[in-house]
Amino acid sequence: MDSPVPFFREQGAGTGVVCLHSNASTSSQWRSLADLLSQRFHVIAVDGYGAGRSPDWPAGAAARLHEEVRLLAAVLDRAGDSFHLLGHSYGGAVAMKLALACSHRVRSVVVYEPTLFHLVVRGDPMDSPAQGIWQAASDAAAAVDGGDSHAGARRFIDFWMGSGAWDAMPAARQEAVAGSMRHVRRWRDALFAETEPRSAFARLEVPVLCMAGDHSPESSLSVAGVLADTLPRVTFARQPGLGHMGPITHPERVNAQIAEFLARH
Repeated sequence: MDSPVPFFREQGAGTGVVCLHSNASTSSQWRSLADLLSQRFHVIAVDGYGAGRSPDWPAGAAARLHEEVRLLAAVLDRAGDSFHLLGHSYGGAVAMKLALACSHRVRSVVVYEPTLFHLVVRGDPMDSPAQGIWQAASDAAAAVDGGDSHAGARRFIDFWMGSGAWDAMPAARQEAVAGSMRHVRRWRDALFAETEPRSAFARLEVPVLCMAGDHSPESSLSVAGVLADTLPRVTFARQPGLGHMGPITHPERVNAQIAEFLARH
């Protein structure tokens, strides 16, 4: 079966940098980074399944990270024989999965709190460091099932950004995020059903910059901690004062560190 083709934005020339966005977002979250990097890199920012202008999840297909990786096939052809990977949150989880699949082509990986929750779960998600996001995503999915996507979005966004973050959003952004909540159960299932063992990441011999905000929830910080302890060539960069959405709330600060890392690799 032919792979679907995602929507992507690209600019610049040079070594490829493939950028993958967080949940409830699109490739547009990387516009300022693309402007910065395109002076020396070929930046390709992709809309994931069901986001922006990319196709929806295939009918009947289980939500799994390997499906997200398969979606990127056409993009990787454009990225060249050797490229960098960049991902935030869910996009970071996809980036790490992709790095394992094609490590021979990956020059480096930059991730901001990749949400590979399976790495910190043994059995019941509610009895794990990731219980917070499992509960928040499950509550959001239940709200969507009940016909209230705005309530689902409030639960999801306030978990990641703090109480009141949803109410502070502009109305147009609220509508876009609420619309994306139809996928929240898929996001949860793809991340918690992942099976790539920790030992696979221990064998990933590519440079990785793993960034994490010190105001982020335990759910994502616990994963960042595992990766920091496991990846053989990792640089762990704590972000004082930032939370899980640091690449969006403080792009200048995060982008500068990304650009510096890529320039060295």
